[in-house]
Amino acid sequence: MPGRIVRTKTAERVSELLGSREGRKHLSEYGWVQGMPIVMTVSTESVNDVMGLVSMHGRSVLVAMIEPVTDELKFLYVAMPNPALETVACEKDSELISSLFQRAELNGLVTFRSKYWESSTVTHPIPAFSGAPVAQGYAQRFGN
Repeated sequence: MPGRIVRTKTAERVSELLGSREGRKHLSEYGWVQGMPIVMTVSTESVNDVMGLVSMHGRSVLVAMIEPVTDELKFLYVAMPNPALETVACEKDSELISSLFQRAELNGLVTFRSKYWESSTVTHPIPAFSGAPVAQGYAQRFGN
């Protein structure tokens, strides 16, 4: 069908999150701003391929991925490469984006460099959004 947009599961989940006031507030607490690009990926893509897409935006972005085992929607905030940072070795072409997510979750702030960049950049994970707490009704508070 001409003109039809293909929507991935990740894109649908991101759209749902951005469609809620609580979701937007959560992301904004970790650096997201209205209009910021979000690059969708899958866990088996290479870091360099994903960062090639990030590079096209010329600004900081969020990278979104669904963790295949837990089905959790995860985000990384990826800053622009910065010559003031220590230049680290390039990511290997075999390095998967899921491993960058794991490193960021383990270490908090991670300095890395894509093969497309002269300078290093930093990334940090955004904690999973747990949603608004469910309010209990009067009867539920008393076990009825």
